[in-house]
Amino acid sequence: MSAQQRHERRAESHKQIETLVSSRTDTLALYSKLAASKPFAPNKSTQKLLQEFCESLIDYTASAHFQLYRYIDERKERRKPIIDVAAEVYPGIADSTQKILDFNDKYDCEDHCDDLKELEGDLSQLGVILADRLELEDRIINILTTPRAS
Repeated sequence: MSAQQRHERRAESHKQIETLVSSRTDTLALYSKLAASKPFAPNKSTQKLLQEFCESLIDYTASAHFQLYRYIDERKERRKPIIDVAAEVYPGIADSTQKILDFNDKYDCEDHCDDLKELEGDLSQLGVILADRLELEDRIINILTTPRAS
């Protein structure tokens, strides 16, 4: 691979990481807004915010997969340090993805979500899951953005 190709590939990788970070920042902002809106009542305002959050959460989760993990999953990554970190953190990422999907399945109900009795606890648990996930993602992001020694 030529130096120009490596440069272009690295630039594309950085662009993908920026997209992911932007997506997760938007999701975390909505999480904060939703968490601050308690007590949770089954009204249009809460239902709309919950729906918006669920959509953002799924977009972010998909973005993480397509921006970070797909390339590694497809075995296109050749740098051993990246492969090693990805192998170490991926089980935690996969576990958090399932928990995110479970939360979405429970609360992605548009304007007919009337049972919000468990939302406060579920949102709190999701916050812990997201914090752990961000740490794992940041490990991959950091190694992907660290310049290689020449």
